[in-house]
Amino acid sequence: MPREGHRREVQPAAVRHLGQQKKYRVWAASMLCVCAVIFSGCGSRSVTRLEPEEAMDLSGRWNDGDSRRVAQSMIEQILSGRWISRHREKTGRDPVVIVGEVRNLTLEHINSGTFTKDLEQALINSGMVGVVATADEREELREEREDAHKWASLRRSREVTGETGADYILKGVMSSIIDEEGGRRIVFYQVDLSLIDIEDNTIIWGGQKRIRKYIRRPLFTF
Repeated sequence: MPREGHRREVQPAAVRHLGQQKKYRVWAASMLCVCAVIFSGCGSRSVTRLEPEEAMDLSGRWNDGDSRRVAQSMIEQILSGRWISRHREKTGRDPVVIVGEVRNLTLEHINSGTFTKDLEQALINSGMVGVVATADEREELREEREDAHKWASLRRSREVTGETGADYILKGVMSSIIDEEGGRRIVFYQVDLSLIDIEDNTIIWGGQKRIRKYIRRPLFTF
């Protein structure tokens, strides 16, 4: 017979099962609380208005702020060149420029049309050169003039006049290099522009602007 002091009390299986269930319920409740805290803000949407000129990087990719900064820098380079004074000495008037295509050779989907419009706007605002409409815009204007000349009354119609031709065309290329390791990434953007004399196809000016971004992502995200 075992001594009374060494007697072991054996719990029934049902009691042990209930204890395990209780522990599981406490653990599940704790996890639910943690998840509720983490995802408490996922069910609502917050909108904050920003100034159009305010720069903000979310993904680290090329954005509207990069487009404006690069366009402004390139225009400053263009307008500081000697080609403007040479053209004035030769012709007695300001040069006329058309902004052509800027090809996107990066791996990103970049709307290069936004960038070319930034370039065009900066040239116009400088007041130092004339800027003519793009090929698509000119075609639309030609159709409008022809239609007005054909259908408008004699008192209101205007003669189809000659167009102002561009002396130079601004074209360029946008490229990028990506270096990535783990959760870190460096993206290098480079924009090269050339100003070409339309009459003889000579390049009278060339400029370059670079942007380098360091992006760090957390290894674990929810």
